[in-house]
Amino acid sequence: MAGWTADRIPDQQGRTAVVTGANSGLGLVTATELARRGAHVVLAVRDVAAGEEAARRIGGDVEVRELDLASLDSVRAFAAQSAADLPVVDLLVNNAGLVLLGPRRTTADGFELHIGTNMLGHFALTGLLLDRLAAAREPRVVGLSSITHKNAHLDFDDLMSERGYGASSAYGRSKLATTVFGIELDRRLRAAGSPIVSTLAHPGLTRTNLTPRAWEHRGRLGRVIARAGLLVTQPVEQGALPQLRAATDPGARGGQFFGPSGFGETRGRVTEARLSREAADPAVGRRLWAAAEELTGVSYL
Repeated sequence: MAGWTADRIPDQQGRTAVVTGANSGLGLVTATELARRGAHVVLAVRDVAAGEEAARRIGGDVEVRELDLASLDSVRAFAAQSAADLPVVDLLVNNAGLVLLGPRRTTADGFELHIGTNMLGHFALTGLLLDRLAAAREPRVVGLSSITHKNAHLDFDDLMSERGYGASSAYGRSKLATTVFGIELDRRLRAAGSPIVSTLAHPGLTRTNLTPRAWEHRGRLGRVIARAGLLVTQPVEQGALPQLRAATDPGARGGQFFGPSGFGETRGRVTEARLSREAADPAVGRRLWAAAEELTGVSYL
């Protein structure tokens, strides 16, 4: 489908969408477009004040709920509240993520911060919301990958990067893990005969606030690098289109992966993207799934 734009998003009236990290960047654009089409949108955010400001900007049928993906207690509290007062979740967009520079940091549960937030937090959230999703008419889960997953490798003997740590490689591994999770989730949903569809997307090189924040502590050099990024990145509205298509295209299939069509999948119109060999490997999917269940204590499918 050439030239897919937000104008192609179908009517979302009567649907409830949960978007993580919805107060800025790709998540804000995604939440805005879904609310514009009539969805009830839950902004699942770590910073509630920022979420409230985003809700005022978006307008429509939106609400803000606290969710810190770097804390399994917070994930469980969010899921418990949602199970209590959301009859269904039609759409879960696992958008939130972080990219850091500097020394290794950990989540509240002791996980390396990138994989703990970007993948394990979303793994737990999805599992805990699975009943709400299964109760919907055409439920869907969207995972946010990255082109960095293509050059990453999962070391199952050192998933938390304790033996050797580099921030950029840790981010790439977390995005590979996110991608493997989305594909393995699709396999398991199909095998279980579930109505839930799992899709994936990546934004290419997009102008969000993640990279500038990551460079903040590098002073003048960091600011120069952040500004240089403006020359090679695409606007956030364009970068959000792959995940919006993954979330709303009626023709999207389970396991389908969307991204930009340009050179190196860095920018351009939305098209079907390519998985790395490791991301598509069922053996890697099974192994990561078992590790994630053990680490988070959340078991499903």
